Amino acid sequence: MNKLIEKIKSRRKTDKYKNSGYGQLKTKLFILTIAMMFGAGIFIISLYNLVFSGHLANWVVTFLDRFVVHDYDTALVIYRHVIRDNAEPIIWTSMLCAFAVMMWIYLNRFTKYFGEINRGIDALIEENSGDIILSQELSATEKKINQIKHTLEQRKLTAQIAEQRKNDLVVYLAHDLKTPLTSVIGYLTLLKDEKQISEELREKYLGISLEKALRLEDLINEFFEITRYNLSSLTLEYSRVNLTRMLEQLVSEFKPMLAEKSLKCRLVAERGIMISCDVDKLQRVFDNLLRNAVNYSERDSAIYISVSQKESNISIKFTNYGRTIPQEKLSRIFEQFYRLDASRGTQSGGAGLGLAIAKQIVELHNGTITAKSYDDMVEFEVEIPSL
Repeated sequence: MNKLIEKIKSRRKTDKYKNSGYGQLKTKLFILTIAMMFGAGIFIISLYNLVFSGHLANWVVTFLDRFVVHDYDTALVIYRHVIRDNAEPIIWTSMLCAFAVMMWIYLNRFTKYFGEINRGIDALIEENSGDIILSQELSATEKKINQIKHTLEQRKLTAQIAEQRKNDLVVYLAHDLKTPLTSVIGYLTLLKDEKQISEELREKYLGISLEKALRLEDLINEFFEITRYNLSSLTLEYSRVNLTRMLEQLVSEFKPMLAEKSLKCRLVAERGIMISCDVDKLQRVFDNLLRNAVNYSERDSAIYISVSQKESNISIKFTNYGRTIPQEKLSRIFEQFYRLDASRGTQSGGAGLGLAIAKQIVELHNGTITAKSYDDMVEFEVEIPSL
């Protein structure tokens, strides 16, 4: 049993060594260390044999005799007093010098990797294009640095896109603010200047001015909506609620909007379906989905809201009939500041935040929200836990 445990521990250590990504680096440094120790040993043995075998004496005496003093006896005396009598200090000094040179070579090879890593980090800061390439022994570090590089690039791109959308939205809303404001000023000026205006015309001008003023209020609220979305985080306050009754009340509140386009809204749900949720925030999700369905439905068509039980989840579907949404737009429909139709009329234009906030609220409820569209039909499905 103990052998089996030791075998498992040994295998785990081996797997950890392999999975660390630095196995090749460790192997290379180990081989380099062994080679340095072996080279140092060979150098010490060779130096020792050279000094005490007499070969060194012959070489030194011959060199002094031929090139320095030109006298064999004098050369021999110099060798005895300068080298042989100081053989031990010379050996130790030579060994230390050799060791220092080998250590320098070893550390130079070792610190080369730090230099490569530093250059890789510098490339991250400089935002150079292309992947960072390091030595093969640093493949694990190379992979991590490139992952960081790609993540930073993606975040930067996402931030740039979001900022551009926000800037475009501000310009769009600023233009829309000017349009109804000009109308309000114009009609109020007419009411002020025209003293003999008929009561019918007066009522018409007042009605148009009120309509434009209400549009101004909606646009200003959208500015506040953008600020709240960016500066606050949503938190949930759970309570038990009758989902069927909530949807019935929602449909009732939308009757004036439905009547404007001659739409019918049909709710298909069992009586008394209870769920645990943040009532206000989930009401906001359903309100947004039904509002979108009204805005994008064909006149004289029907909107269906169906509720069904799926294991431990509740499914709520909003289906309307109108223009099919292309797949490339459908894939981005939950992005913040994304407008399905940037050129649509200002009466139905929104900030492009409704579905993004709806998605965030649903996900905070540990649920999902999806959209699909085909054959002139658009369907949004919300799934949330029933408990």
